[in-house]
Amino acid sequence: MLKYLLHYPQTVIEQAQRLITEERLGAWLLKKYPEPHEVRNNKALYDYTMALKNRYLRKSAPLNKVLFDGKIGQTHQALGLNISRTMAHGGKLKARKEIRIGTLFQHAPEELLKMIVVHELAHLREADHNRSFYQLCCHMEPDYHQLELDTRLYMTQLEMFGDIYQR
Repeated sequence: MLKYLLHYPQTVIEQAQRLITEERLGAWLLKKYPEPHEVRNNKALYDYTMALKNRYLRKSAPLNKVLFDGKIGQTHQALGLNISRTMAHGGKLKARKEIRIGTLFQHAPEELLKMIVVHELAHLREADHNRSFYQLCCHMEPDYHQLELDTRLYMTQLEMFGDIYQR
C-alpha cells in the first residue's frame, strides 16, 4: 500500500499510515506546503533549473534541454531523468544533456520540484546514487532528505486521494 515508503524505518511508515487512515495526509501536506510553484511550462522549468545549475554547478556539462515529460512514471520508474545523447553534427560527435521532470510535478510545491531538479542536476557530476551524490544534493538543498520523504508522501497522496491543490 505504501510503495513509495518501503525503505523507510517502520516508525515513519506507521506515522504515514496513521495520516492516511485518518485521512489527514492532504491536510498535513497543505499545512507544510500551502501553495504550488509557479513553474508551469518548459521554458520556466529550463530557467529555474539553469539558475540552480549556475549557482552550484557552473563547471559541469552544459544542459541543452530541460522539460516536463508526461511519459516519465509510465515508462520509467522515475520522477525525473538525466539523459545524455551523442549526436553527429558536421562529422563531429556532440554530447547533449537533457533533464526531464515528470509532469506530476507541474503542480507540486516548489520545495518538491526543487528536490527533483537538484537530484537530476547532481547526476551531471555523479552517475550513481552514492555518498558523493547525496552530499552534492545536500549541498544544493540542505533539507534534501526531508524533501525526498515529503515527495514520497505527496506521491502517495496523489495516488490515493488526488491532488491537494485541485480542491
